[in-house]
Amino acid sequence: MAVPLTGPPRPPAPAPPPEPLDPADMARRIRQDVIRMAGGPEGAHVGGSLSCADVLAVLHARLLRPGDSFVLSKGHAAPALYSTLVQLGRLPADELDSYTAPGSRLFGHPSHDLPGVEFATGSLGHGLGLSVGLAIAEQLRGGDGRVYTLLGDGELQEGSVWEAALLAGHRRPPGLVAVVDRNGLQITGGTEGCVGLEPLDAKFAAFGWETRAVDGHDLPALYEALQPSPGGPVAVLARTVKGRGVPFLEARVAGHYAKLKPALVRRALAALGHPAQGGTA
Repeated sequence: MAVPLTGPPRPPAPAPPPEPLDPADMARRIRQDVIRMAGGPEGAHVGGSLSCADVLAVLHARLLRPGDSFVLSKGHAAPALYSTLVQLGRLPADELDSYTAPGSRLFGHPSHDLPGVEFATGSLGHGLGLSVGLAIAEQLRGGDGRVYTLLGDGELQEGSVWEAALLAGHRRPPGLVAVVDRNGLQITGGTEGCVGLEPLDAKFAAFGWETRAVDGHDLPALYEALQPSPGGPVAVLARTVKGRGVPFLEARVAGHYAKLKPALVRRALAALGHPAQGGTA
């Protein structure tokens, strides 16, 4: 029997955008905005922001409902999240031009005072634990809210991730979905050369999770894989390409963080099918 929780009610969810969002178009715009932010004076975490654009698009355009939660555990992909919030109508578009500028609220990692951001994240290994707490709270109150969290694969080398996974496998909160951006690279090189993660599906399964492997750039397949399970937590291992969509950044460790010169911004935007104009380029 569900145990009712005491305390203040959850704040109302923001109103949905007026027009349905197309995931493919949303992902394309996310990538374009990321490139423009990387052309700013401080640069940006480009590779991992580009690799997770399709996951963010499917989640926010098709799956997240009012009352659901999303936690960006890999907080260095903040540029991709900021673009997502713009397309959801939660941030003004021109605010992206202030990314990491003095006085801006768009930090290199997301702050909880932004609409649509529940927790400040970026210290790797914390987001899954926060998400498990949200999911267990929802389980105790007898609600049907979903909790999605997006992790980097290098982040899985943090022990706190597996503590949270162990608790979720024990408590089995329904509606909890952890998505791993499995691009195979981290700032110091390939994940398997730094601290091997495979067999990753078997590891999550041993902790009591339902595991699903998917092409992280196949939008229909992502939609199916990201469906929650009423029986307990789901781990979605999304195989992606770091720097996806920009040939000179794809699958390159050097693309983890980059400060792009104007010529490279124009080249990247052209590869993404958009005229090189505006933004912070």
